[in-house]
Amino acid sequence: MRRFLLPALGAAGALGLAAYAMLPLGAEPAPDAPDLSQGVAMVTVTVPGDFSALAQRGRDGFNAVCAECHGENAAGRDGFGPPLVHRIYEPSHHGDLAFHLAAAQGVRAHHWPFGDMPPQPDVTRGDVVAITAYIRDLQRANGIE
Repeated sequence: MRRFLLPALGAAGALGLAAYAMLPLGAEPAPDAPDLSQGVAMVTVTVPGDFSALAQRGRDGFNAVCAECHGENAAGRDGFGPPLVHRIYEPSHHGDLAFHLAAAQGVRAHHWPFGDMPPQPDVTRGDVVAITAYIRDLQRANGIE
């Protein structure tokens, strides 16, 4: 087990791990018990009060195409996709071109254990420009420059 796993779990993951640890040996969760580790936001995101017109358009595009995996306000969804409001995606590490390539070609899993991201053929270059503006506004509001 990597030593960074527990801090990376976040509160919901730790809660799920704690609940699992309290089961008697050999016990399984009830079949109708909610899976607390799936789909929860992975980071807390401060949303700026104002978005540029381009970022507002990008927010709509993000919500239509990206939020299913990357979560509301790009906070990630545990079990689905990583948070884009994260220092890994700061402009000096993943420039704007990386978002264009991700939409056009998909992404091979390399920072997170979610598997590969498929290409998004219905997302235009203009859509990616707007979505990237939205993500960058969110990042700046959260101290990621």
